[in-house]
This record gives sequence, structure tokens and C-alpha cells, in this order.
Amino acid sequence: MKRRLAAILAVGAVALFAMVLLSLCCGTVNYSLGEVWDSLVSVFHNGVTTGLDRTVFNLRLPRVLSAFAVGAGLAVAGVVFQAIIRNPLVDPYMTGVSSGAGLGATLYIVFFSGVAGIGSYIGTPLFAFVFAVIAFMITFTIARISGNSNVSFVLAGVISAMGFSAFTTILMLTNEDQTHGILSFLYGSFSSVSWDTAWVMIIPVLAVSAVFICCARTFNVVLLGREQSMELGVNYDRFRLLSMLTASFLTAVCVAFVGIIGFVGLIVPHLARMLLGGDHRLLIPASMVIGALLLSGADLLIKEIINVSGVAVPIGAVTTLIGIPFFVFILKKRGKGYGS
Repeated sequence: MKRRLAAILAVGAVALFAMVLLSLCCGTVNYSLGEVWDSLVSVFHNGVTTGLDRTVFNLRLPRVLSAFAVGAGLAVAGVVFQAIIRNPLVDPYMTGVSSGAGLGATLYIVFFSGVAGIGSYIGTPLFAFVFAVIAFMITFTIARISGNSNVSFVLAGVISAMGFSAFTTILMLTNEDQTHGILSFLYGSFSSVSWDTAWVMIIPVLAVSAVFICCARTFNVVLLGREQSMELGVNYDRFRLLSMLTASFLTAVCVAFVGIIGFVGLIVPHLARMLLGGDHRLLIPASMVIGALLLSGADLLIKEIINVSGVAVPIGAVTTLIGIPFFVFILKKRGKGYGS
């Protein structure tokens, strides 16, 4: 197992480094690998001094690192929810977190975007994060009073998501002049990411993912069910609650700054399982690497689409188009393989 994990980390590190360089080279203006490398070396020794340095270091590097963080965070959250709910067809947004974040961002854009002293830099993500947490608490409360089973939690998430989405739709239809800003958040984008926002995503993702990696053996036990978990010394209910709370927090952090990016938390854990099996000691770090590569690759594709057509396609639309056929495949092949 240690050799397999070492191989995953080694291959993943090389792939991520290559993706960083490729993403730094590509954009509205393409640079050669030599120009990018010289710029990074120059920034390291002399700081940001040229226009190329500003483009590479201040614009493109935080963007690709944020894509890594969000991809890894959503993938890890997906692994956790699929283990806790014991259902392969759930993802981090199943809790209603995404819909809550969408409503929060919409409320800010509609009612507070013009208020002096409140900048969209902090206002939109703050409102999105707060309402994402509120959405999860509503989902958890509904699930708790309706039996606290895995099925009730999924259904509660659906109810919560539908309610928040309905309010968002009403606000969009009654404030058509703000529709573009709302849709930009609802479908996700890394275009406005800076170093300040990047660190707010990167640090929590790394910290929470490290915690989940330390709990990997416990996730393997939890898959056996409540009774067997209790017999093996795991406080099933407490671990389940803490895991869902932490995974929802992780999702909210990812959603708050870049908007809603669907299907990453659904398809990445399955790709990792196809490659490595269901051992969470391998599954969690592998999902982090695959999620980071998938989302940064989608962002790179968007840059190329902009160069060719001049159209800024939201990244959430790209991941959804990739995820839909994969979701259908999972539903057909494995939908009956997990307990409720």
C-alpha cells in the first residue's frame, strides 16, 4: 500500500507541476516555457518588476493554484459524502450547500453591491459562505427530525436545494439588470481570483484534507455500517456528524470565492476508485490529485476557447458537460451497489 501511495504522490506531483507550467504559458497572450520560467526565477530573486512578471505571477499563478485547491477540495468532500452516506450518486452539493451559496451571492449582488464600503471582493464570498452554512444546517435539521437515515439526509438536501434555488430564480427574474453577475457566480469562474482569495481557499483545503487523510482508516470502517463500526470501536454517529460538517465547510469555502462548479465531487472519486480501489488511504490523496488536474485542465480549456471564439464559457458549464454522461454511466452500472 505504501508503494502504491508513493507512486500516486510522485506521479501526481509531476503532473501538477507540468499543469502549472502549461497554465502559466497559456492565456489571452501565450508565452513560451522559457519566458515563463525566466519570469518566475526573476520574481523569486527581484520581485515583480515587469508586465510579464505581473501576468505570470499575479494573475495566472493564483488562478491555477486556486483551481488546484477547489478541484482537490470538492473531490475530497465528494469522497467523504459518498463514504458517510454510502451512496455513489451523491456529491458535495447534495447537502444544498451550492444552492445556499447561490442565494447568498444573489442577495449581495441585488441588494448590497452598490452600498459604499462593501466591496464585491469580500461581500459576495462572505454572503455565499454564510448562506452555504445556513443551507447545510437546514438540511441537517430536516434530516434529523425525519429519522436521521442516509435516505432522509439525501432527500432533505434535495428539499433544501430546491427551496434556495427557487428564491434565487425569483430574485433573478425581478432584477434582470443583475442577471449577468448572478449567472457568473452560479456557473463558476476563476477569472477574478487574486493571491488574497487564493490563500483563503488553499489553506483550508490542505488543512481539512490532511485531517481526512488521517481518518482514512475510519472511513474504511464506516463503510461496513453502523453496527459493525460500533463493534470496532468507532463512534459512528459522532464521526458521521463531524465528517459531514467538515466536508460541508470545505465545500462552502470552495464555492464562496469561485462560484458553483458541479460534478467534480461526483466523478473524481469514481475515477480514483477505478484506478486504485476503495481503500480511503489511497482514495483521498488520489482524489485530491485527480480533482486538481481535472479542474485546472477545464480552466485551461476555457482559456483556449476564449482565444479561439472570444466567448468566456463558465467553468461550471464545462464540468457539467463532462459530468452528465459520467453520472449516467455510474447510475447504470453502480446505482444499486450501495446500501441506503
